[in-house]
Amino acid sequence: MPRILIAEDEARIASFVEKGLRSAGFGVETVADGVDALTRARSGEFDLVLLDIGLPGIDGFEVLRRLRRDGDTTPVIILTARDSAADTVAGFEGGANDYVAKPFRFDELLARVRVRLHEARQHSTAGDQVLTCGRVMLDTRTRRVTSEAGTFDLSAREYGLAEEFMRHPEQVLSREQLLSRVWGLDFDPGSNVVDVYVRYLRKKIGADHLTTVRGMGYRFTGDPGRAGR
Repeated sequence: MPRILIAEDEARIASFVEKGLRSAGFGVETVADGVDALTRARSGEFDLVLLDIGLPGIDGFEVLRRLRRDGDTTPVIILTARDSAADTVAGFEGGANDYVAKPFRFDELLARVRVRLHEARQHSTAGDQVLTCGRVMLDTRTRRVTSEAGTFDLSAREYGLAEEFMRHPEQVLSREQLLSRVWGLDFDPGSNVVDVYVRYLRKKIGADHLTTVRGMGYRFTGDPGRAGR
């Protein structure tokens, strides 16, 4: 599930966009100032950023400038009430991928989001078609995983979970993070759906590759023997 960061300090607009994107099947997080926008955008957790120019703290142009200076290529769509040619040019020259002036229709914004995400996927390297971590390989085209346990087809949820783990090897991912990124659900402390699918996945990639970190979540390791587990 693609994840989108909304950096918008107008609560009404932020809520409107967030609800629409969630309904369209995206994972969404919203921040209301430039400092938080820069921090979250730098996390590497998002596939696209909707960035308001008039943010408090650090404005959107500065957030964008710092991201591009760091070599971050995450697609950025500028959202702003400024519609002058000078601001439009400044946005594109700063590294924006698109520019939407307020007020806007949600269906237009959604179309632009989908186009930019598609372009980002098209520009990804061929190597991304097969993710490899240690002794585990995940084919993103066929949704098959291969490890010392064998080669298995994955269901949609198993694949989403496996991809999330393999894109964040050796990181502890909480149940809340996995619910949000793979299922698109708000955290429910009583839900055990993540635990159920981790069990399914362990049978297909080998139990040693997925470690339970008590009280925190799960960690994926591509080569458990080398990691000393």
